[in-house]
Amino acid sequence: MQKIVTRSAKWVGSVRGLSQRCYSQLGLATSKKVEDDDDMIINPSMPHFDYSPPPYNGPSADEILNKRNGFLSPSMFHFYEKPLNLVHGKMQYLFDSNGRRYLDAFGGIATVCCGHCHPDVVEAIVNQTKRLQHSTILYLNHAITDFAEALASKLPGDLKVVFFTNSGTEANELAIMMAKLYTGCHDIISLRNAYHGNAGVTMSTTGQSIWKFNVVQTGVHHAVNPDPYRGVFGSDGEKYAKDVEDLIQSATSGSVAAFMSEAIQGVGGIVELAPGYLPAAYSTVRKAGGLCIADEVQAGFARTGSHFWGFENQGVVPDIVTMAKGIGNGVPLGAVVTTPEIAQVLKRRNYFNTFGGNPVCTAAGLAVLRVIEKEKLQENAHVVGSYLKERLMDLKNKHEIVGDVRGRGLLLGVELVTDRKLKTPASAETVHIMDKMKAMGVLVGKGGFRGNVFRITPPLCFTKEDADFLVDVMDCAMSKI
Repeated sequence: MQKIVTRSAKWVGSVRGLSQRCYSQLGLATSKKVEDDDDMIINPSMPHFDYSPPPYNGPSADEILNKRNGFLSPSMFHFYEKPLNLVHGKMQYLFDSNGRRYLDAFGGIATVCCGHCHPDVVEAIVNQTKRLQHSTILYLNHAITDFAEALASKLPGDLKVVFFTNSGTEANELAIMMAKLYTGCHDIISLRNAYHGNAGVTMSTTGQSIWKFNVVQTGVHHAVNPDPYRGVFGSDGEKYAKDVEDLIQSATSGSVAAFMSEAIQGVGGIVELAPGYLPAAYSTVRKAGGLCIADEVQAGFARTGSHFWGFENQGVVPDIVTMAKGIGNGVPLGAVVTTPEIAQVLKRRNYFNTFGGNPVCTAAGLAVLRVIEKEKLQENAHVVGSYLKERLMDLKNKHEIVGDVRGRGLLLGVELVTDRKLKTPASAETVHIMDKMKAMGVLVGKGGFRGNVFRITPPLCFTKEDADFLVDVMDCAMSKI
């Protein structure tokens, strides 16, 4: 049998299952073996983590799943054939009801920014909850103003007026409405393969049929996606941007309300827009009287490492920026930041959000900003993310199933294909590998329109040791295909 040795792993002679030693190293609280058809199984060592969660005494996974099927929306889905019952989290790790530890390389869909249950964020939430949990913005409270001031200081130019919401969808809905009011136009341009939310207007701007219901969606035009891997113009951003100009001339009155895009598409499969695209597209849209909206729901808050915001990687300054997810490390919080001039449009009528800007969530948001700075998480995202991307590129050189490795910082994607030349999506193989990785203690996300992209968006406290473990586990799982 072939013997393969990786950086932090050794092959262990084991027929049809992980050995007891493997389970011990992976943090399992059980001696049950995992059945496997391979002759040999790699045994990566999970990085040491000096923490044990308290015992879990709650309902079983089967009991929870039965209630979920009986009382929650049938549209809800879960990862894995046997869904995980996660009950505890600490920094970059999650624990199931049996006390087994998992390396979280998904971060609750790029949401857990500082780390699970980061003590500084927890303390801010608890202290604010003890003082005042809710009052509405009809009264004064310093939590919202302190956070708004700190958040505005992280944005360039005249982006200094903040509106708080409860989610990214809400933030994008508000941003689009403001653009329409400010310009007096109604046409919106977004990108194919984009995802901006699942409410009325944001569903229209989303460019994937799997996220769109058969409801009336008007006034949105989807430009050709500047995808360096699958796009017709490769990495030539300016050629893709020409389609925005063509859309304005052919599908609108010649004037538009806004252009909305992510700098790196998250749900779409971690697709980083072709270099030079946003400067050219922004210029065209502004000539047509439109505003430029940057959706930073997944790419923001230092995740790309090289910059605090994703759009900065393309050297542009938007007119409106939307954000959520990492802003609160897990609490329901979103925001829209724009200029004082554009913000004036909401004075034409009453605009109100009952929970937007509540003291508990904004206290958490301020704590997140302070942790990012104190623990230099942007620098860590850059250093560890660059290292991880290099190691993933090594996997691409080793495994034909890896078609593309892309992204920045700790916002990375690995696209799997069955044929590199034809770029045939390896959708079934992606699910299989994902299950194998879970069995060995690593959780990753899955995305892309074809469901064949691993989304790697861990907490920003991820270490090089974590990166090695993730890659070694992925290497092992791919070796079994």
